[in-house]
Amino acid sequence: MKKYKYEQIHINKLIGAKSENHRNIIDEYAKKGYRYVGFIPTNMNDYGKFKDIDLIFEADV
Repeated sequence: MKKYKYEQIHINKLIGAKSENHRNIIDEYAKKGYRYVGFIPTNMNDYGKFKDIDLIFEADV
């Protein structure tokens, strides 16, 4: 059986700005035995830009 955790990320950068915060979060979950499996946009602006996403992590139970 699999166990899933979700980490919400708020994207508040200007267009074209680079963010590396997600890498730290993925590394932290990997240390806990989780595997990064993808992301789901949870909030978008009127122009289709992601404002919030959930990073999805999986581990064996």
